[in-house]
Amino acid sequence: MPTKVHMEALSPTMEEGQLVQWLKAEGDTIASGDVLAEIETDKATMELVARGDGVLRKIFLAAGGTAAVGAVIGVIAGEDEDISGIEGASSGATAPAAAQEAPAPVPEPVAEAAPAAAAVPAAPAVPSAPSTGSSPTDGGRVKASPLARRLAAELGVDLAQVSGSGPGGRVVKRDVETARAAGVSDPAPSVAAWTPDEAEYEDVQTSQMRKTIAKRLVTSIGPVPTFYLTVDVDMARVIEARKSINAMLERDGVKVSINDIVLKAVAGALKAHPNCNAQWHDGFIRRFNAVHIGVAVAVEDGLITPVVKHAHLKGIAQIGSEVKELAGRARDKKLLPEEYTGATFSVSNLGMFGIHEFTAIINPPEAGILAVGGIEETPVVVGGEVVVRPRMRVTMSCDHRVIDGAQGSRFLQTLKGMLEEPTAILL
Repeated sequence: MPTKVHMEALSPTMEEGQLVQWLKAEGDTIASGDVLAEIETDKATMELVARGDGVLRKIFLAAGGTAAVGAVIGVIAGEDEDISGIEGASSGATAPAAAQEAPAPVPEPVAEAAPAAAAVPAAPAVPSAPSTGSSPTDGGRVKASPLARRLAAELGVDLAQVSGSGPGGRVVKRDVETARAAGVSDPAPSVAAWTPDEAEYEDVQTSQMRKTIAKRLVTSIGPVPTFYLTVDVDMARVIEARKSINAMLERDGVKVSINDIVLKAVAGALKAHPNCNAQWHDGFIRRFNAVHIGVAVAVEDGLITPVVKHAHLKGIAQIGSEVKELAGRARDKKLLPEEYTGATFSVSNLGMFGIHEFTAIINPPEAGILAVGGIEETPVVVGGEVVVRPRMRVTMSCDHRVIDGAQGSRFLQTLKGMLEEPTAILL
């Protein structure tokens, strides 16, 4: 009996998926459990496995195309079985951008819609040597994502000598970084600038992650009644504590960051204020005894928040190690669904980018998120005298349906106290 290959829900919030690449071809013998393809979900790149034995008789969805969850994208059957009555993905499916009908001509040059930047495979592509070939071109122009093109210009990498790992051989950010490490350079590096012989812009197909971000944000900043609380924290003691901790961990080759200490302090403050460690659900508020912190990580296609589970029970070094490992796999789109779901509160830190202060958008159903700015040497009055101290601003976004102003303020008071006297984190 033929087995239909469906676009499966490979993440809890997935509504459609993009087929990164088929790992089997039509005519290949398939056993149940074999990995058929890689699917880009709204959060990560996951493997699609076979649910039956036979031959991959038909592929309905090409690499780079998208289809709704449940759509039939292929058929596994015996060599002589009749599959003529099985129809492929059509409802909610889209072909790769390169295969879509070209737009009508307009007076000014317009770049073709480029395929979405695909997830980076586990093994980075090796840049090709100049004598063996180059990346595919689109009308003489190398196919590359805007981020990869900009990074190549900054690093002086010749895109024509880079092997692309995206759909159709499209060059993405990781390919440029790999090529740079291998010494592939542009013979005449220059500042990226528009020239008359190239299109003014290119339309980039929206990735599954970016689509989900857009969809979820409209359920937050509009429907959620949000207010913001900001405090200024003296970070001198945290800086000293970090030096002492790293000195003790040096023999193990481990280092902790300021952000790791902040996360530990947030976990302690949330444990002391369960009203802030909560979620809004229609009809009830869920308050958590365990603290699961979502840590915002920037990736090529947007943002993902891997979760440090039971952060209140873990030491600073353990939190730091876990965040580093999760962030690395997040950038490679290799996180498992259980590793980026279930947060009770989130933290977003943009201090490393020189951001002084900002507000972050709540990730429903969570009731709060903390935006962490950078540490800056700031003149302040201490004991009637002006002194320069390392200060950091943090801003808490609160869902007013769950957290009142006084509750949020008490949480920030506790957090500020823990950071200004780090030994309090141990209490």
